[in-house]
Amino acid sequence: MGVAIQFLDDGIGTEGTMGKMVVTILSVVAQAEHQCILERTNEGRLEAKAKGVKFGRKPSVDRKKLFSLHEQGMGATDIAKIMGIGRSTAYKLLNK
Repeated sequence: MGVAIQFLDDGIGTEGTMGKMVVTILSVVAQAEHQCILERTNEGRLEAKAKGVKFGRKPSVDRKKLFSLHEQGMGATDIAKIMGIGRSTAYKLLNK
């Protein structure tokens, strides 16, 4: 597009060969930092899993009630209405 950036305080610009080199170096440093952040995040996640930390949202549906209603002969639609959950959620839990 022909756009160039000139930093007035430092005298650095993106025009010419040296400018392109500066931009390339800065992008490589940014990419390396991004990879380091991902590695540290994954290491922390693995350590937490090893310590027994559970990830994700806690179950909000009373599964005992759901299965007891199902054992009484109710269908997923009726169970969903009684428990205030979506029908697809009821089907998903019943099929597990």
